[in-house]
Parts: sequence; C-alpha cells; structure tokens
Amino acid sequence: MLEKLLQLDVQLLVFLNSLGSTTYDGLWLFITKQSNWTPFFLVLLYLVYKKIGIKSTLYLLLFVTLLIVVTDQTTNLFKVTFQRLRPCNNPEINSIIRLVKPSNSFSFFSGHAANSMATMTFLFLILKKKYRYAFLIFLFPLIFAYSRIYLGLHYPLDILTGYLVGATFGFVTYKLFQKYVLKNSRNS
Repeated sequence: MLEKLLQLDVQLLVFLNSLGSTTYDGLWLFITKQSNWTPFFLVLLYLVYKKIGIKSTLYLLLFVTLLIVVTDQTTNLFKVTFQRLRPCNNPEINSIIRLVKPSNSFSFFSGHAANSMATMTFLFLILKKKYRYAFLIFLFPLIFAYSRIYLGLHYPLDILTGYLVGATFGFVTYKLFQKYVLKNSRNS
C-alpha cells in the first residue's frame, strides 16, 4: 500500500513538474523565495493591527515567531528521520524531471508548505470574522508550496503532509493565542 502511494506520488510529481517551462522558471524562483513575500506579510500585519490593536499584534508576532520555530524544527526532525531524497537528487527520476533549483537537504516533508500553512491557518482563524474574504490568504501557501514541485524540490506528498502539519500547528497556536491573548484583551 505504501509503495503504491509513493509510486503515485512520483507519477504526480513528474506530471506536475513537466507542466513547467523555461519561460516561467524565473517567476517560480521568485515565488519560492520567502523574503519576496515581505510586502504581502506587511499588508497582513497591518490588517491584523487594524482589527486587534497594537498590544495584541505584538503578542501575535511573538506567537508567529514561536509557531515558525516549532514548525520548522519539526520539519527538520522529520527530514533527518525519513531521509527521503528530493526529486532533484533522486537518480530514478532526476533525468526525466525539470531541475530548476538544486538542493542537498532531504524532502519529507516540505518546510515551505508547513510554515506557510501554519501561519496562514493561524492568521485566518484570527481574521475570518473580521474580513469577509480572509480565506483568500490560503492562496499564499498554495502558490508558495506549488513552487517547490515546479522547481523539482518536493513531491506532492511532501506538500500535503506539510499542509497537514502546518494547519494543525496553526490551529493549536490560535487556540493558545485565543486563550491567553484575545480573552485577556476583551477583559481589559
């Protein structure tokens, strides 16, 4: 069963990765770089600040920092435990996929997917009652994580697992934020 799932994972990667074109490689290399999303993050931070105030926003930044540290370290623990070769390093497929960006670390699971989903789940749960279209922030992890498949750095299962782990950590962090920050700010 696991072998069949991994085989389907590779087949889906080969298909999705083959949809790429050298015309768009520069765009996807831009998209995959976290620092290029800074304007988006600043807009989100401003929207949060407008709805919850400066004190809660400062706590939010602390919670997001801790969330990213925990998510990132969990990702690293999984990578060194499972040691799944990235598609770009897998000798069985690296000659048939588009290799746009090399990387020597392991693949399972995607830190880009986990961190982006964790932060967007956390922020969505804070903003969903305050902004009608808050769900649109989930476009970020979708586009961001797809860039990893496009570039030949992750399998779809790496992305889906990263989403699941990230959403779980984002939800737990929201519950803690709700209990210790939002509840106290309403009582003040």
